Formats: sequence, structure tokens, C-alpha cells
Amino acid sequence: MLVSHLSLVDFRNYKTAEVPLKPGPNLFVGLNGQGKTNLIEALGYLSTLGSHRVSVDHALIRAGEAAAIVRARLTHNEREILVELQINRVGANRAQVNRSVIKPRELPRYFSSVLFAPEDLALIRGEPSGRRRFLDQLLVARTPRLAGVLADYDRVVKQRNTLLKSARAQGLRGASISTLDIWDERLVAFGSEIIAERLALVARLKPLVASSYLDIAGADHSPTMSSSLSITAANPGALDSEQELAGADTDRVSLQDREQVEGQFRDALVRVRRQEFDRALSLVGPHRDDVIFELNSLPAKGYASHGESWSYALSLKLAAAALLRVESPGGDPVVILDDVFAELDAGRRERLALAVADYEQVLITAAVEGDVPPALAANTVRISRGTIVPKEGESDG
Repeated sequence: MLVSHLSLVDFRNYKTAEVPLKPGPNLFVGLNGQGKTNLIEALGYLSTLGSHRVSVDHALIRAGEAAAIVRARLTHNEREILVELQINRVGANRAQVNRSVIKPRELPRYFSSVLFAPEDLALIRGEPSGRRRFLDQLLVARTPRLAGVLADYDRVVKQRNTLLKSARAQGLRGASISTLDIWDERLVAFGSEIIAERLALVARLKPLVASSYLDIAGADHSPTMSSSLSITAANPGALDSEQELAGADTDRVSLQDREQVEGQFRDALVRVRRQEFDRALSLVGPHRDDVIFELNSLPAKGYASHGESWSYALSLKLAAAALLRVESPGGDPVVILDDVFAELDAGRRERLALAVADYEQVLITAAVEGDVPPALAANTVRISRGTIVPKEGESDG
């Protein structure tokens, strides 16, 4: 899959932008703050329905405007698809594919990308929510129907939390249990599917991460990853929502199928029932799980150096791209590297360029053209003040 053309209207600092793109590497060069990252952010949003820079949609809309529009013409197996997204400051966003209206959450079905940016260092050093989001975005890219399961699960958690708060406020614990039991069943049904899918995904990623890390770092630091589940934690109710779990990983727990996951989930709900009423929060489920990354048998968070953390984060994204190219119906994802090369030494730059060289399309941003290996600079687009600078001999009209 590749993007042949990107159009923006009132997105970030662009009033309008028309950007033709080519197969292979495309390099966007411009000083910081000129708008090069905004271009690839728009494409990243189409495939994940989220920005890698901000958590609220209205930040993507040009100041003073009511909406932003992102259009991308995609090519896959000689078939062209036009995907469009209108991001509204007020009201729900709207999406179309070939001028037919679809739900925005269906967009990842049509376009797949893997984006790596400096913010992704938080995958190693940051909070569990970022690692959960990484897994879930990859799940949806592989199996688009899971977007609905994740959305249903989020709604159940919110409704269940509202019921727990009401019960605590009114002192009606006993009277509310029958209603809570109904929500428990939905929590277990949707949550167990998500847990099982994440377990399978982590198992698929492990060897790919190890291989990608070696490719990038040029050294074998034995990277590994394991799932930490709230349903198997000794005391999940003692933790705040963004603290790491003192739980068992899946290699030790051996949750091998959906039925076992459901059984563990129900048992965990019984164990934390009193604490859930006391705190008015749903304390177990995939919304409180984590992934533990290790290097040389030590947790990467807290022990890995800056360079090792960068290599690990990069290896996660390269592993995701490798997985999608064989499991996604769209084939190769578009690989996006946002301001990455400035953070890497010369050896890692060359190894990264080699690792992405055979993808159908790679989009790169850089403030300094010389930071990017020449092999990735064949099609260079220059950006200045929210404007695509015409190449010599081309008009800007």
C-alpha cells in the first residue's frame, strides 16, 4: 500500500496543501516549526484515529476554523481508493471512502501505517497507557473489527464505574449487585477477547522485536517482552490506574485460551469487589494491564540507557511493520519516521535505512537533510512556513 497524493484543508498550520508522493522513500525537509511533521501526522491519524503528538482533536484544526479535512489517495494492487476525514471542532468527525460515508472508526480498514517519532521513547520509559495504546492500534490494523470490541469495552467500563460511584454515594451496595452482575458479564466478554488478542499479539511480536533490535543496535541485548495482567495481579486494587502492575506475566500464568482468561477474569472480579465499591472504580481488566520490556534480563524501564531505549522503541515499531506486511490485508504498511535520524548515531542511521529500504513507501521528516542517509533522500520535499516549496523548474500553482 502507498499514498499517491495527500490533500489538507485547515489542518494545523496549512490553509491548503497538495502533496504528491512517490513509491519508496519520501523525505520532508524543513526547519523546526515549519509544518513538515504536520503532513505525516495527518496520515498517521487516518490509520490510527489518533495523533502521536496531542490527545485532543481540536488541536489539529487550524486556528479560527471549524473543521480540518484530510484526504489521501491510496494505491494497493493497482486499485485506487480515496479516503477522507473531516475533523470537527464541534460534533462528531465524519469520514468517507470513495465518496461513500463510513464511520470514522472504519478508516484503519483501508489504510495502514506505522509511525515512529521521538515521543515513542515513552513506550519504554512512560506510563502503561502508551503501551496499551500501541498494542491496541496494532490489533486494529491487523483485525479491523476489534475497533468495535475496544469501543464496546470502553463503554462498559465507563457505565460500570458510573454504577459503582452511584452505589457508593447512596450506600446501596447490596441493592446494586444484581445490576452490577449484568455489567460484569459484559466486562468479562469484551475484556477477555481483548486480553486474549493481546496475548497472541505479544507472542507474535517477541521474535520480531528481537530480530529488529539486532538490526538497529548491531548488538544482541536479549530483548524480550511479556504481558502483565491485572486479573492475575496479587492485589490490583492497591494500585493507581497508571502504576505498573505487580502481576504475573503470561509465560508463568499460561493463559492459553479464551476460556481460561474468562475464568481468571471472573475470579479477579470476586476478589476485588469490596475494593471496587470503596474506590468506585473497575480495578481489573485490559484497561489496567501492561507490557514489560526487558534487556539483558533487566526491565528496560529504569535500566536501559538512552541509546538502548531508542533502539528498543524503534525495534517495536519495525516489528509492528514486519507483522503487518504479512498479516494485514493491505500488505506493506506505510512506514513513517518523524525526526528520528537526528537522534541516532551514524551506525544506527545506516542500519535503520537498510531495515526500511524494501518497504513499498517510507515517509521521513528531518530538519537537517544531511542527517538522513542518501538512499532515503531520492524524493525530497521542502517545507517552509506551511507551504510546499516548488522544486526548481516547477510552478507553485
